[in-house]
This record gives sequence, structure tokens and C-alpha cells, in this order.
Amino acid sequence: MSEMSNPSQKAVAVTKSDTTSLLLNGQPPRAIYVAGTGNLNLKFGDATAVLFTTVQAGSVLPLRATHVMSSGTTATGIVALY
Repeated sequence: MSEMSNPSQKAVAVTKSDTTSLLLNGQPPRAIYVAGTGNLNLKFGDATAVLFTTVQAGSVLPLRATHVMSSGTTATGIVALY
């Protein structure tokens, strides 16, 4: 089933943390919403961290990240979409 025919059903405000996981029932979010422009440092399931720079306000990133890292993240109003 495609993501478009099975949209997100839950939104959870994210507190940036280098240790707290975004997994919900063992699954990462379908996407990350960013309300305030800034950098977004994400970690993925294989423990790879990637810094996305200058993510624009209102962006929805279709990424299955496991963490929004505190270090390096300056974006605000981050919401995980499940």
C-alpha cells in the first residue's frame, strides 16, 4: 500500500534528544514536520546520523528517522507523523 493511500494517523510533538527514540510500537514515524526553519540532525535505524541544513518552515520530510538529535538541531516545532 502506498504512503498516499495510507496517510499518517497520529502526530506527536518531538523533544530533541540524542538518546530518546522516536519509535512508536517499534516503528519509526512516516515523516517529520518542521514548523520553524533550521538544521535537523536525524539518526536512522542503522545509527547513521545525517544533518539536514536550512530545512524550511512548513516542511514535511518523508523520512523514517529513529531520533531527532539534540546536538546540531536548530529547527523548531518538530512533529513526528505516524
